[in-house]
Amino acid sequence: MVSLKIKLISTLVLPIFATGCVSTGYSAKDAGFASASAKSSEATGKQTVWVQNRQQAEQTRERVKALMAKKTIDVETAVQVALLNNKGLQASYADLGDSAADAWQTKLSVLPSFSVGLSGIGTPGLEAYRVLEGAIAANILALATYDKNIKLAETRFRQAQLNAALETISLASETRRAWINAVAAWENVVYLNQAKVAADAASELAKKIGEAGSMAKADQAREHVFYAELTGETAKARLEAKLAKEELIRLMGLSGSDINFQIPNRLPSLPKGLIKRDDIEAEAIQKRMDLQVARLELDATAQSYKLEDVTRFVTDIELVGTLEQERELEDGKIHRSISKTASLEFTIPIFDSGQARMRKGELAYMRAANQLAEKAVNIRSEARSAYVAYRSNYDIARHYRNSVLPLRSAIEEQSLLTYNGMITSTFELIADTREKIDSTILAVNAKRDFWLAEANLAPVIYGGSTGSASAETEVASAEEAESGGH
Repeated sequence: MVSLKIKLISTLVLPIFATGCVSTGYSAKDAGFASASAKSSEATGKQTVWVQNRQQAEQTRERVKALMAKKTIDVETAVQVALLNNKGLQASYADLGDSAADAWQTKLSVLPSFSVGLSGIGTPGLEAYRVLEGAIAANILALATYDKNIKLAETRFRQAQLNAALETISLASETRRAWINAVAAWENVVYLNQAKVAADAASELAKKIGEAGSMAKADQAREHVFYAELTGETAKARLEAKLAKEELIRLMGLSGSDINFQIPNRLPSLPKGLIKRDDIEAEAIQKRMDLQVARLELDATAQSYKLEDVTRFVTDIELVGTLEQERELEDGKIHRSISKTASLEFTIPIFDSGQARMRKGELAYMRAANQLAEKAVNIRSEARSAYVAYRSNYDIARHYRNSVLPLRSAIEEQSLLTYNGMITSTFELIADTREKIDSTILAVNAKRDFWLAEANLAPVIYGGSTGSASAETEVASAEEAESGGH
């Protein structure tokens, strides 16, 4: 006897098998990565790779080694190395692969399962078997919702592509900011070292003059304590510079001997002019990828809501067809008989009309719609704020460069002249020198804040991390410097 159970409508058999024969487009190991890479490249101007085998890993390693062969690593090189070498970024690309696999699985979800079995093997006179049983099964509900499930999977896949691009842009902007912070920190160290040399010479001179009886002990103590305090401030600044470079090293994904690279000890000079971004709000609304992700989330929620509507009453439905073929040996001959039956089996949730699930779908949609509206408002504000910070920090840094530092240098020069002429006291000279140190550090920090503001323009237009949390730290450090900190 052969028993065959078919859990599908006959008119749907051919589309099911056709699905299995057509290429899904999601089966490639790097499915969707080309689109994500192109989007991130538009924002960063850099290349990224998705390393998935040893050959790719070796090629990427060679590219990193070539980039790190430079004597001094500039900001563009640091960003490119991070995009090639950061393992956290590689891990985030796995989410894109998961989404592609989910979409691929959804395409294959209606393929039937087939099983076969034999019994009565070797029965005398019945040609090796007496009963052959086979079964083909497929879920009719999956067939009914197939198109909607495919659209939902494609929406999620597009979200995953955008999220991969956002991760790339975030890493690029974080690396750029880390390079700026590290270089600014070393610029402060360089200046403090220069000031410490002068203070050391003054302290030594005060000691000799004091030994000759020509300088009061109080004035000698002021020279010595100024040098001692400056030594402590320099040590603190050096520590901060080392830690800032370590953050850069982490983002670049380096270890071992690769960390022995150099960065400049001075930030680039201020540009002669500013980038014109008068339409930055419209540009951000058009290009922000996180806003596109939110739009797709609204679409996905709507698509899920439609699925709930389709399945709200019937949770499972099967069409069961039975085809039986029986073979029996009678009078030395094999006799065959065939019988057919059909039945419909389905489950209706008597105590669940689906209204609760429909209500949750409505609420989810409204939540996604309001979140999208909120994000659009926030993006416009973030774009305005980023450009205001860019322009204002430029004006502040230029003010320190053109006005404050020249005046401080003039004051110090005049104080030194009057000090040599026995007009200005040692205490006044030390005070003027310390104030110049503070102004110089503020000028360096102002220049740093400008370059950080410029680095934030790309992520505020395309999406990604803008480092707003670190901005508060930068303001605090400037206030500390102004009040006599490092």
